[in-house]
Amino acid sequence: MSRLKLFSLDAGADFGGRVAAALGEPLARHEERYFADGEHKVRPLDDVEGADVFLVQSLYVDPHSSVDEKLLRSLFFIGALRDAGAMRITAVMPYLCYGRKDRRTNLRDPLPTRYLASLLEAVGAHTVVTLDAHNLSSFENAFRCRTVHLLAESLLLDFAVPRLANETRPLVVLSPDEGGIKRAEKLRKALGERLQRPIGRVFVEKYRRGEQLTGGTLVGKVAGAAVVIVDDLIASGATLCCAAGAAQRAGAERLLALASHGQFSGDARNELARLPLECLAVTNSLPQVNLPKNCELVDCAPLVAEAIRRLHTAGPVSELTI
Repeated sequence: MSRLKLFSLDAGADFGGRVAAALGEPLARHEERYFADGEHKVRPLDDVEGADVFLVQSLYVDPHSSVDEKLLRSLFFIGALRDAGAMRITAVMPYLCYGRKDRRTNLRDPLPTRYLASLLEAVGAHTVVTLDAHNLSSFENAFRCRTVHLLAESLLLDFAVPRLANETRPLVVLSPDEGGIKRAEKLRKALGERLQRPIGRVFVEKYRRGEQLTGGTLVGKVAGAAVVIVDDLIASGATLCCAAGAAQRAGAERLLALASHGQFSGDARNELARLPLECLAVTNSLPQVNLPKNCELVDCAPLVAEAIRRLHTAGPVSELTI
């Protein structure tokens, strides 16, 4: 078995360190440098020849660098790993950018997920790992190399079950839009099995044109119920606000929300802090600062570390994907 080398770039190094601690492997050394003209270089400092290399790097925007800069650095680093003789390179990207535009809805629309896949494959990625892609079919079909789609479901269930174990009111799982019904239904069934009780299902009708949301009609009954809103990504928070408002107007008595990724762009933190949510749980797939007061973090680093361990040892990683 080749030796394992685990890298994380400077942006996101905190999460990379958590993965390394859970894995019991140190982060390998690397160098990142800026040049006077604004260009940069990134290279491994540890020997990677013949190694099984994993790069842990979510792709997101923050005050220090854009999503495009993080993407370009990751691509250059994967290329440098390949040129340095790495036997296998796995790009572990818990939050993978450009996943929301997953189909053509207008004339000459792009398909960024497919283009992103081509770039990662071109520089030498053998496997791409992500957590709860926005559209699983789009993610899997975009790549020719191996993909591993991890699920945050078990982590979010571990968060929700103790809080709902003694709930005497009816329980309902709500999808904030029609596109998330399958995701919400899967979690609803698992939650029902864990709590050993029936759980209802509802969704909110939503239409998007550009940044404008319309709709808001709730399909199903939530009057007098404890409602769990399930989504994959919270960006501006508009979808969650719409869903929570619809549920409250329909008579829901308790509201919780679970989401895989907390992007919290624009004024999302202030908007979410005003929602009548008992709590909002998101994973730390993205770094979080100044969280809304009702928001709690769920650590996904152990899940990512376990996926890396199984990939390295040819273990049954598929068990983490279903």
